[in-house]
Amino acid sequence: FFFLCNLSLVPAAASKSKVKGSQGQFPLTQNVTVVEGGTAILTCRVDQNDNTSLQWSNPAQQTLYFDDKKALRDNRIELVRASWHELSISVSDVSLSDEGQYTCSLFTMPVKTSKAYLTVLGVPEKPQISGFSSPVMEGDLMQLTCKTSGSKPAADIRWFKNDKEIKDVKYLKEEDANRKTFTVSSTLDFRVDRSDDGVAVICRVDHESLNATPQVAMQVLEIHYTPSVKIIPSTPFPQEGQALTLTCESKGKPLPEPVLWTKDGAELPDPDRMVVSGRELNILFLNKTDNGTYRCEATNTIGQSSAEYVLIVHDVPTTLLPTTIIPSLTTAPVTTTVAITTSPSTSASSSSRRDPNSLAGQNGPDHALIGGIVAVVVFVTLCSIFLLGRYLARHKGTYLTNEAKGAEDAPDADTAIINAEGSQVNAEEKKEYFI
Repeated sequence: FFFLCNLSLVPAAASKSKVKGSQGQFPLTQNVTVVEGGTAILTCRVDQNDNTSLQWSNPAQQTLYFDDKKALRDNRIELVRASWHELSISVSDVSLSDEGQYTCSLFTMPVKTSKAYLTVLGVPEKPQISGFSSPVMEGDLMQLTCKTSGSKPAADIRWFKNDKEIKDVKYLKEEDANRKTFTVSSTLDFRVDRSDDGVAVICRVDHESLNATPQVAMQVLEIHYTPSVKIIPSTPFPQEGQALTLTCESKGKPLPEPVLWTKDGAELPDPDRMVVSGRELNILFLNKTDNGTYRCEATNTIGQSSAEYVLIVHDVPTTLLPTTIIPSLTTAPVTTTVAITTSPSTSASSSSRRDPNSLAGQNGPDHALIGGIVAVVVFVTLCSIFLLGRYLARHKGTYLTNEAKGAEDAPDADTAIINAEGSQVNAEEKKEYFI
């Protein structure tokens, strides 16, 4: 400080010569914010200066630079620019202790000063998530805590679950031992289920010192749960003679392996036709004896679950028979068409399904049956007419006469003639009967 002490020895006349031209002079400064470990630039400007000296001082009122002369031995402090109108210095590797009010002085009579406040931001440490133990059982209550220290001002912590923010969290802020920075923690409570397995829970720390690039910590959840089982048939309408595959779709953690197949509460009755391959049950050449309830059971270390499938084997639908001709005694043949249909049984599933191979329009009037009835009626009518005609032809022209009535009872021919001619009381004229 020898140089500064010598300033007091400057002749009064010399100082007075600068007073008149310095009335409109005034130093200008700006506040500075810098991240801890960064570099701060302190600038002091004077619009009008008649060769008056400028000086920078730290919060402890120690002179850093007087014009272009370095006064404090600190390798972090360097001169950026020095002129009659500007004095700029830099402070590198800024620490929290460098924060405070810096002073730029213009040595006029009287001395004029301007203040610049240096704010140092404390960078939060990388967050850590605690409270997770793997694996977690379905239905358990999980409590995760995210913590970060060294932030100034206090950092903000946010929680995300599969990129969806969780709002209902607890937040705690504590001052560090240096009484300059803060330790911030946040706690997340929730009850887990199987949908949380493999979900990424993210703790994100936002702070102005991070330049819009937040720090994150991630924890992938591992949830153990009992199996869920579902049976999927290869066809919704099994028929005789076909092959059927039942797939036991089982999900669980740990993964259940293998699965157990039973029929009607017992072992599979026909191992030659009922083949188990992994989670599949293959039944070859279905027949009516295969009807029953099939059960698939899956087990893991957490528990077991099962599903059932009721199998009903349907008849193979028959096709329309060819047209037949019924012969008759008349010259007009009668043609009939007969359709044989089968009524499908109830499906094995919970809801009824129609036979995809059934004839279209089966729910409407049975035209084949109506046609057959009409044909039979026509046939019977024609036959009746034919027989009646034969009968009438046979008896047409039949006559009944009483000309010789009683002659067969006469003892001789004369008596017969007398009886035939003389009996006028009972004799009737010749009659003819026609039907």
